[in-house]
Amino acid sequence: MAITEKAFGQIDGQDITRYTLTNDKGFQVSCLDYGCIITEILAPDRNGLLENVVLGFDTLEEYGSNPHYFGAVVGRFAGRIQKGAFTIEGTDYQLAQNSDGQHLHGGPGGFHSAVWKAELIENEHESIVEFTHFSPDGDEGFPGNLTMTVRYIVKNDDNQLAISYSTNSDKTTLLNVTNHSYFNLSGDFKRTILDHQLTIPSSQYAELNGDMLPTGTLVPVEEDPLFDFRKGRTIREGTDSLHPQIELVGGGYDHPFLLDKEAQPVIELKDEASGRSLQVETTEPAVVLYTANHIGGPYSFKGVAAQNQLGLCLETQGMPDSIHHPHFPSAILKAGEEFESRTVYRFV
Repeated sequence: MAITEKAFGQIDGQDITRYTLTNDKGFQVSCLDYGCIITEILAPDRNGLLENVVLGFDTLEEYGSNPHYFGAVVGRFAGRIQKGAFTIEGTDYQLAQNSDGQHLHGGPGGFHSAVWKAELIENEHESIVEFTHFSPDGDEGFPGNLTMTVRYIVKNDDNQLAISYSTNSDKTTLLNVTNHSYFNLSGDFKRTILDHQLTIPSSQYAELNGDMLPTGTLVPVEEDPLFDFRKGRTIREGTDSLHPQIELVGGGYDHPFLLDKEAQPVIELKDEASGRSLQVETTEPAVVLYTANHIGGPYSFKGVAAQNQLGLCLETQGMPDSIHHPHFPSAILKAGEEFESRTVYRFV
């Protein structure tokens, strides 16, 4: 096992460092202390060839303000909150309306744009980068002082990345965090993710309105086959359709799926051509599937031109805008309570 460090530029005079965790099989995860961004994951194909399977850049300048949240930890609240407004324990709070009048991903000064403190932990079984960030009471409009801890853990004998999150708050607050990596199992972005096959153990997805917010309706997937991933389907089946929900979000998916917890769910993404498979297990109640419907533009990822559907996000998290839908799993963190969450990404 090994952890290496390399300078990655500066932000406002602060040095940014890239940390690379490598196990004995050559599996490798690189990440930054800026936004906890995962810049690269090298995973083997069926022949053992190690290639990158997440969208990312080689320089800090290319990330810029990272408007698509490539590889970053997002919070304090992942997803949208209607008009950025909510009430907790009789107190009204107003957040930034940074996405067409709605609050998105913790606001412009959210976790994705913070410089985190890093501590390296190594033993014979695993390598860990532990990131911490203090978010003061009123940060981006959220109540409560909290110190967020995020751990990236690579095991020596398994090609997996585990991400753990933990914190508490001295005021009752909202908290919903996730990692926003875009996966592409073809290796070095040879192809889009349209022919990737995805399995999600979910019997219900959240219908969205024109503001990209949940309407509150949880649709049984058996009534809506293009959202039924329980037995696996390709992404292309959805993007090629004229389904109103798929057209609404730009010709793909950007939808929350409630996970069937009683089945000990494993989300699985496969690329038949490369032989790579990604299994995702989480303690979170939901996953947001985003098929990168809006990332095309005049830039590139390590020499590959950006285009829509070049990656997909599996954002394990609570439900967006849950504060306005009491039948959704709650994202309220009570004062003094401990928040803990864990997601494991295993490449097989």
